[in-house]
Amino acid sequence: MLFPDWAVLNAAIEWLAHGALAWTWWQIVLAALGMTHITMISVTVFLHRHQAHRALDLHPLASHFFRFWLWLTTGQVTKEWASIHRKHHAKCEQPEDPHSPHVYGIKTVLLQGAELYRAESRNLETLARYGHGTPNDWLERNLYTRFSWQGVGLMMIIDLALFGAAGVAVWALQMAWTPIMAAGIINGAGHYWGYRNFEAPDASTNISPWGILIAGEELHNNHHTYPTSAKLSVKPYEFDIGWMYISLMQMVGLARVKKTPPKAAYGDIRPVADEKTLEALIANRYEIMASYAKGVRQAARDEFEAMKSRSADAAVCKAAKRWMHRDQEKVPAAVMPVLVRALAASPVLDKMVTMREELRQMWLNTHVSRDQLALELQAWCHRAEASGIAALCEFSMRLRAARV
Repeated sequence: MLFPDWAVLNAAIEWLAHGALAWTWWQIVLAALGMTHITMISVTVFLHRHQAHRALDLHPLASHFFRFWLWLTTGQVTKEWASIHRKHHAKCEQPEDPHSPHVYGIKTVLLQGAELYRAESRNLETLARYGHGTPNDWLERNLYTRFSWQGVGLMMIIDLALFGAAGVAVWALQMAWTPIMAAGIINGAGHYWGYRNFEAPDASTNISPWGILIAGEELHNNHHTYPTSAKLSVKPYEFDIGWMYISLMQMVGLARVKKTPPKAAYGDIRPVADEKTLEALIANRYEIMASYAKGVRQAARDEFEAMKSRSADAAVCKAAKRWMHRDQEKVPAAVMPVLVRALAASPVLDKMVTMREELRQMWLNTHVSRDQLALELQAWCHRAEASGIAALCEFSMRLRAARV
């Protein structure tokens, strides 16, 4: 009769329970969070900024690492991800948008974002139209695309080997992290809640000024304003950890940044607005219009102070404050009557809102020649400086100082 080697059996049980590393629970938690962080960096740097938008070039060593890691931790197919994201930008907030909360509803995108992604990944027309330029080498064809789910299966084996029974929980966290954070929160909350630095032509918002948890993707309004920028932060108080890693990679030759957000330059004030002023306005329109919005908000505060004796007018203006600096088509129909009443109560705000729309038309009127637009801009600046409204006058003089 053969008797079991109890020492070997106990060692096997110990290994199954604690894994090869035999780490404590808090060490396993840190390791799991570290691995999910690497996954989010891989998504934002490789899939998003490098593949979908070509905002940077990656050294083959870095590119292959990201591809391999994403195969292990997400099973993502690069062509599918890039195609769906490019379509999202091309059709943003329209019925063809693969995951807009304004089309499907915020609850659906938050809770079923991964299902929306999988449904669109089966759309061959999307892949054919938007999947150009993605990897098509031997590894992609014969491993990453052909055996996409086997990567996450291998990851489970690795987690079990390293962490024992706790590896199941580690693997489950890895599998849930990207669908929840990327497919749900970024695609849902990033088009529904948050603040906006710029009046981008969609509903994108910045979820948080500190892009750490989702590797910088929290700065979603910034990204939709400048989609081909490798850097997602634009304000001094904003932090994009994805950009931090890209900067470090560039220092050691693993990345080359191709584009960052444009920044308006200012010099001496020109005697009159000319074609160079128009060029600067068009090139930096989002930043310049954000500056105009700041002036509108300051004027609104001054008007509220002056209207204290007329509480009804002040209340109406305060209710409309959120929408005074927004594009007309972005103002909800239910808010328009309140906004109209507020502007009727304040000639100053009415003038600023009207002139904002006139300025916006400078780059929307594509059928007008540049010479004619330059003359219109010149006339606009003259009216602004003759309006007697300090905010308009200051803005116009700063505009005449703008450079490309």
